[in-house]
Amino acid sequence: MAVAAASIMPVEEEGRIAPAEGAEERNWPSSASAYWALTVIVLATFLTFFDQVVFGMLAERIKIDFGLTDSQLGFLAGPASIICYLFVGIPLARLADIWPRKYVLAGGVSAIGLVTILGGIAQTFTQFVGSRVFLAAGGSAHAPSSYSLIADMFPPRKITRAFAILQFGFIGGSTLGPFAGGQMIAMTSHWAPTLLGPLRILGWQWILVWTGLPAFLLALLFLTVREPQRLPRQTGAEIPHHGSLLRRALTFTGLDAAKAIRANRRVYYPLFIGLALSALESFGLAFWRVPFLIRTYGWTEAQIGTVTSLTVLVSSLLGLLVGGTFVEWLAKRHKDANVRAAFICFAVVTVCSILSPLMPTAIGSILVMGFGAMFGIAGAVPQNAAIQRVAPHAMRGQVTAIYLFMFTFFGAMGSFVIGVVAQYLVVDPAKLWIALEITAVTLLPLATLCMYRAIRPYREEIERLEALDL
Repeated sequence: MAVAAASIMPVEEEGRIAPAEGAEERNWPSSASAYWALTVIVLATFLTFFDQVVFGMLAERIKIDFGLTDSQLGFLAGPASIICYLFVGIPLARLADIWPRKYVLAGGVSAIGLVTILGGIAQTFTQFVGSRVFLAAGGSAHAPSSYSLIADMFPPRKITRAFAILQFGFIGGSTLGPFAGGQMIAMTSHWAPTLLGPLRILGWQWILVWTGLPAFLLALLFLTVREPQRLPRQTGAEIPHHGSLLRRALTFTGLDAAKAIRANRRVYYPLFIGLALSALESFGLAFWRVPFLIRTYGWTEAQIGTVTSLTVLVSSLLGLLVGGTFVEWLAKRHKDANVRAAFICFAVVTVCSILSPLMPTAIGSILVMGFGAMFGIAGAVPQNAAIQRVAPHAMRGQVTAIYLFMFTFFGAMGSFVIGVVAQYLVVDPAKLWIALEITAVTLLPLATLCMYRAIRPYREEIERLEALDL
């Protein structure tokens, strides 16, 4: 997602990149193959975020029908979905580095569909938690494999455009999710439970069954993607493909990627920590916004879905426009444009996250959320591009997985922490807004500071890579 990448990579002609001395010329896939692969990835990204948003819309229904506390609800939305990631996330990312990525993506999206459907027939809180635990097994395969595939499909001067298009998957899922989720909840809210043998399926649970089914079609579409040639490995960044069985097994633990990250910690650490803390806004606070609007302003899911879907659509499209223009402008002046732009966007998102729960009306709160979402989208492209630009090619999938693990883990913990704060510190469920405020004020300014600290090291790393023609 690096706009600056277009100006720092030596390009000779469409589809080819000028090689470093002694290297072979790089042949890129045809535009048709590249954009077909990107289309399928966008559809899978759409489904991932659509399912995620719809699940968030169901939060109050789940709480009431399963008799949960706020901390249990936060656990269901967060930690339950990342437990499996701890064990399978890095190994699956390793598969993305050595196996055809289309197969990893097909298997991942199939797992997401199956687990979502299982949540739709869960009979107890424990079963529901069990379904969420395995949800991350599929999700953890998506981002590292898709990011790596895109980086090998598109020349450097087109990669920013590709990652910008990828954002439409997020925009579509985040836009249609609230509206479709709200309407489906309104439609099923009066349904009597359905009895299928020993199963008692509540009306809203059918929504999970419906949203899980399209995943199997997407899995078939991934099989039609042509696997591209991988970028050449960078000197000193190879992962061993031979040696003892134990040594090869260790590559699946992410140990080599962790060593590479530690070796370049001045670049990676502030980026990773900043992303981890900002994930509280993207996952934690985002999950609690529907319960917040219901409890604070008395809105229904249908009302929330109708208004927020339009707000998300406008803010997301403006975010892509503003973000792309802003990063291009910065790239003409700064080699660290990716991280510099992410820092500025972080700062605006932080302010909006703090102000949103303080608004006197639901409309005012949603508008402030939307303004923050605009800058969140604007900062997402350069933020992710920064990692793709500096990650060693031979272990890009695993580095990306570790990077996104910080986002996933802390985002998931955010929903749980907010639930704990709401239940034990704030106590009154009607004052959920205070829990949102405490979390935003405490952690998001630190995320902005971390991103600021990453600017100079990132610039120095880009200069080093330029000197090596990488």
